[in-house]
Amino acid sequence: MAAYLSNYSPEVQQQAQALLDSERSGAWLLKRHPQAHELASERALYDYAQMLKSQYMRSSAPISKVVYDDKIHIIKNALGLHTYVSRVQGNKLKAKNEIRISSIFRNTPLGFVRMILVHELAHLREKEHNKAFYKLCCYMEPDYHQLEFEVRLYLAHKDRYGELW
Repeated sequence: MAAYLSNYSPEVQQQAQALLDSERSGAWLLKRHPQAHELASERALYDYAQMLKSQYMRSSAPISKVVYDDKIHIIKNALGLHTYVSRVQGNKLKAKNEIRISSIFRNTPLGFVRMILVHELAHLREKEHNKAFYKLCCYMEPDYHQLEFEVRLYLAHKDRYGELW
């Protein structure tokens, strides 16, 4: 649990640990998020990301790819990645923004995927995790911080007890 929730206060960590130790974390998460999303295909994931981008960040750089990635290591690379790929083609510089989400979120609640996409989309404007970055995240998803906590609690639950959805 420590790796997923280490940035939270000791009080929050103790409460999360108590939920995990008493085997109530799964019931708590299922009550808050009773079913998994229906974005199993990468096309559906891309379309959902495009919808979020057009709704909240219309003037930002386009995204060329949004995929589930089996290679993302949750602890080292967080929950998803935003990559900016640039290459020279002729005498022009071509750039692409790509979003990769860990494959373990393929069968989780929509709120979890939305939180991760909002986080990665915010990186189109704000590269650093600063006040402006989190303000943008909360603009796109008012429950951003609560969802991030729930995702991290789910990861701790998954490590101990397995998947829920």
